[in-house]
Parts: sequence; structure tokens; C-alpha cells
Amino acid sequence: MKRGIITVIIVIAVLAGIFFVLSKNKESNDAKTALVAQGGGAVSVRTAAIKREPVDLDFSANGNFIPVQQLNFAAENAGRVRNIYVEEGSRVSKGQVLARIDAELLNTDRQTAEANYQNAVRDLARYESSFKTGGVTQQQLDQAKLSAQNAKLRLQQENKKLNDANIRSSINGIVNKKMIEVGAVVAPGTQLFELVDVSKLKLKVNVNESQVAQLKLGDRVQIRSNVFPNDSFSGKITFIAAKADESLNFPIEIEVENKNKNTLKAGMYGTAVFKFPQEAPIITVPRGAFFGSVSSNQVFVLENGKTAKLRKVVAGRILGDRVEVLEGLKEGETVITSGQINLVDGTEVSVIK
Repeated sequence: MKRGIITVIIVIAVLAGIFFVLSKNKESNDAKTALVAQGGGAVSVRTAAIKREPVDLDFSANGNFIPVQQLNFAAENAGRVRNIYVEEGSRVSKGQVLARIDAELLNTDRQTAEANYQNAVRDLARYESSFKTGGVTQQQLDQAKLSAQNAKLRLQQENKKLNDANIRSSINGIVNKKMIEVGAVVAPGTQLFELVDVSKLKLKVNVNESQVAQLKLGDRVQIRSNVFPNDSFSGKITFIAAKADESLNFPIEIEVENKNKNTLKAGMYGTAVFKFPQEAPIITVPRGAFFGSVSSNQVFVLENGKTAKLRKVVAGRILGDRVEVLEGLKEGETVITSGQINLVDGTEVSVIK
């Protein structure tokens, strides 16, 4: 008995659910019918009038400043740090000595290499003299020449090591980090200093496909910084990516002269303002006017105020939410901007006001 009651309740619940769904479908169909009825049986659409308008191609992009040059200096040889001549924040010139590694052991190695080289040169001279009188063979002479060459190379290597004991800057810049102290023992590859050149900076920004098409290397760009609102900066485009990133944007680099005693700092936030000459007014339509997609080059044109005619056009640049039309439309015509999914060529339509 109890099971029968439960079954009846379940059946009633299912029937109630079906009735609810059918009621909702009826409401939806009634709404669609009312929309069509609004146009007297025609397909309801929205439209836009075509006219020539000036186009503002200017745009801006935000990014961060990075140094044009940033170098990390590492020890070439093992040894103890004897002297450090700069501190963090010090301005340095190319060739300036930053620090010195203890060269006592290096001096000994260099003196040994010098002595070996001089001995090899004297031995070669004796072998050359003896070869003329038949005292040595050609093979022995060649071996003496090879020994002299190897000794010379070893001496050059030791001279370089000794010279590398003086850590010299290879750029004009600022010591951003000092990673050693006097007395520290370093091994080859130990990081010593980080130097940055901020006399010029690069502003890295991203632009979309329609924007990157307007840019070329060498273009001048206005630069703004919120930190220095009263200062104006100028830069030029030095890099345009040949491939979009994962976000379908194109990385751009703009080199900026850092005037006013290096006012701008690497890592600061900046805005690049791209300006273009004013163009003559052109015909544009909303992106939604295209049937399918912009690449289809097809739009529906409203004729006689009630008929949708499919027309082939030639699309130009994509300008935000509008698309330039080069051929196929003229000023004064009207394009359909929504409802095209229900249209074929010649469909009767009703414009929703």
C-alpha cells in the first residue's frame, strides 16, 4: 500500500515537471511569434546607416621600462677579493676598475710561463742553427717550433688571467648590485656586480593585430610617465615582433632617451602614445554587419526599406568595433547589423526602431 502511494506521488511530480517545461516553451514561442508579428510576418532586424566619417587611428599602450644594457660581471679566476672601488649606486665608465682579485698566485704562474717561453725561444734558435749544419733532423726542428708556439700561447693565457684580476666595467652605467665584500674568496663564475645603463631605456608594450599593421621600425612615439606628468619623452620603435604571443598580441620595444639626469628608472610604468596623420573620411560599418565573419566579405543591405539583399564587399582595416569598407557600399545606404542568421538574399524584413 505504502509503495503504491509513493509511486503515485512520483508520477504526479513527473507530470508536473513536463507541464512546467511545456509552459515555458509556449512562453518562448509566444515571444518569438510576437517579435515576428511586430514586423507583420517579416524577419525583425536592426540596421545602421552608412556615412563617411573621419577615423581616429591614434592609440596608446602601457608597459614597463627596462635598461638598454644590463650586465652581470662574474669572476674569471679563483682568488681573494683584495679591493673594491665602487658601491651600489656608483656611476662608472667603460674600462673603469671595479674591484681587484688577489693576483699573487697569478703572478707566480705568469712568471713561470714567461720563463718557459724564453727557454723555448732559445731552444728553437739552437735547433735552427744545428739544422743548418745537419746536427738535428727536420722533425726535431718542427718539434722545437711547436714547443715555442705552445709556450707563447701559455704566456698569453697567463697574461689574460693576470689582467682579469682587475674587474673592469665594459659599459658606462650604474652599479645596481654589489654581491661581494673585501676578503671574500671567489671561484670562477662567482657573481660580482650587476651594472645597468639607463641613459637609454626600452619601453616594452603589446599591441593587437590591427595596431601593429600601422607601425614600422624607426617610427617616433610619444612617451608619458605618471611619475613625471610635466615631463615629455620621445622614443623610436626598435623592435616589432614577427609573431604574436599566446594572447594574440605583438610585443613592441621603444627606445627612449632618458633625459634630465636619468629621471626615468628601469621598472617604472610608462605609456606609449601612437599618433597618426588625420585621414580623409572613410566608410565603415559595425563588425556585426558582416554575415558570418569579416573574412566572408558579405553584408545584407536594406533595399526599399523592407528587403534584405546579400552583397559582396571588400573589407579593409579593422578599427576597433568597426570595419573599413573599401568597395561595395556607398554613403546613404543601410546595412543590417543583427538578425542576419534568419536571412537569405531577398528576405522581407522589418526594422526594429
